[in-house]
Amino acid sequence: MSAAPGRPKQARPAARQGEGFVASGARSLMLRCAVGVIGLACQIALTGCASGPAVPDWRMNAPRASERATLADLQGKTRVAASEFDLMRREIARTGDAALMARAELLRCSLQVASLAVGPCARFESLRADAPAAELAYADYLSGRVEARTVPLLPTAQQAPARRLLEGGTVTARDVDLLAAIQEPLPRLVAAAVWLQAGQGHPAVMALAVDTASAQGWSRPLVAWLQLQARHAELAGDEHAARRQRRRIDLVLGAQP
Repeated sequence: MSAAPGRPKQARPAARQGEGFVASGARSLMLRCAVGVIGLACQIALTGCASGPAVPDWRMNAPRASERATLADLQGKTRVAASEFDLMRREIARTGDAALMARAELLRCSLQVASLAVGPCARFESLRADAPAAELAYADYLSGRVEARTVPLLPTAQQAPARRLLEGGTVTARDVDLLAAIQEPLPRLVAAAVWLQAGQGHPAVMALAVDTASAQGWSRPLVAWLQLQARHAELAGDEHAARRQRRRIDLVLGAQP
């Protein structure tokens, strides 16, 4: 049946941020944009796709290597990830753009944080003097340092979790809804890990992170969060839960090539 005359056509819902990248098959590029490596792959790839003069090789090679490195890291393929990150660095280094290299290093640091491999972001620190303000704010955030003045500089997905940390007090199960509301899985894991660094390791935070990594098949962060859950259960005297988490870890590790 055709629509009644004069009835306006229903507007199509606006596409979610990153949906175009999904359609083109570059889902991990969308994830990197969402996790807040401000302007890195997004800036390079979008410029590279623009019509006009021939695109320099590095604008194509750097985001492709970044995409492969991101997926390999999340899947626990550490040697592949290291090789692809090195390729990404070489391509960006050809430009002499220290600010862009700083963004690239933040990508890897955010992946480390998501998998609870917390530690100094040494390669970024060597570029700190030339990093823009937004990258400086994000680097501090990844280290668990949050300041009210820099929250607006953080990636959008991280701002609400950052403000909750600034409020102080103990995180509750209801507060975890702030993390669950983050649509993309990688920034959700990053926010959960930052909360953990800030001493807000509520069991609901761990459960959300485990469910997020499991749904994506991201073995590296999944094992890390399951190990944390198991230790927490052991400390609480819940041996049954601890054994269950250990069995899940064995299952994941047994599937590794």
